[in-house]
Amino acid sequence: MQGKQIVYHVNARTPGVPGLMSTSLLHRYAEGDTPLARLQDHAARLGRLQHVLVAALSAQCGNACHVANLKEDILTVSACGSAVAVRLKQMIPSLLDHFARAGYPLRHIQVKVRLPEPSATRRPPPARVVSDAARAQIGAFAATLPPDAPLRATLETLVRRSSSPLKLDT
Repeated sequence: MQGKQIVYHVNARTPGVPGLMSTSLLHRYAEGDTPLARLQDHAARLGRLQHVLVAALSAQCGNACHVANLKEDILTVSACGSAVAVRLKQMIPSLLDHFARAGYPLRHIQVKVRLPEPSATRRPPPARVVSDAARAQIGAFAATLPPDAPLRATLETLVRRSSSPLKLDT
């Protein structure tokens, strides 16, 4: 089998290969005045505007700003953090000139502060206060359940994570 190459000749659908459609069909759909073609053109335009924006800014500021949208000659730029947003707002006149020289005459640049992305760290689960007797009973009941039962796993986790109530000296 060495040196043998499998070639699929694709018309509308290839028999024996479910879901494999012709790339020419996709190109035909993406061309012309279809919603997908307009979306593709808009995405490409935003990508070119992003390159122009990064070229106009310092490396540190350029990495913290992203072109969000272009609508009716108003460019929306998102900045991660209020300090970067203030700096961009101060630079709007020079950025408008820079975009005009690059071939993109804009009426206005709108700056929005982007919310920080949520961190991947999770908070530890809260400690559950369960008496020793209750923990023993829950553990004994969990032992009677089948080993693959979801309730058993949940009850064992509760017993493992719970702590004894605080004893106050009176």
